[in-house]
Amino acid sequence: MDFTDAEKKEIAYLRTRYPDPRSLTLPLMWMIQKREGFVSNEAVDLIAAELEIPTIWVEEVRSWYSMFTEKKEGKFVLEVCNNISCAMLGSQDVIDHICEVLKIKVGETTPDGMFTLKTVECLGSCGTGPMMQVGDRYYELLDENKVEQILEDLRNGKEHEQKPQEWPEYK
Repeated sequence: MDFTDAEKKEIAYLRTRYPDPRSLTLPLMWMIQKREGFVSNEAVDLIAAELEIPTIWVEEVRSWYSMFTEKKEGKFVLEVCNNISCAMLGSQDVIDHICEVLKIKVGETTPDGMFTLKTVECLGSCGTGPMMQVGDRYYELLDENKVEQILEDLRNGKEHEQKPQEWPEYK
């Protein structure tokens, strides 16, 4: 693995803007992730060598930020909030249902490469849980039927229609 000629030019330009090589860790990770779809251990080594910094520094950055992944993920990454508010509203039932329907566990990708399931700490939609994010779309007030429709729409290349929120009655 190596940087392309175009990437090397970009790195040379970035070095003029960021004199401390550690500052280039994120831009180089984005560069690799954009090209490969993930940041492998080999890419971590490449970035560390390019920046002449310890490999562990690059590894720490990759492991800290959830947007960088160590392996290829599915076309659609299902990120289900499992923080306290969503958990109290049934996020574990949603997670269990997705696992059952897709026949995968959290952290796995379907054999066809279509879906990866993850849990995340908080997506900032505490009043409309349980919820999940797929790409830049939020899906809120989830139940088994909504989840199945979303998965079917994604699989069939349809943009899932998000209807206006029907707020639950709290007692």
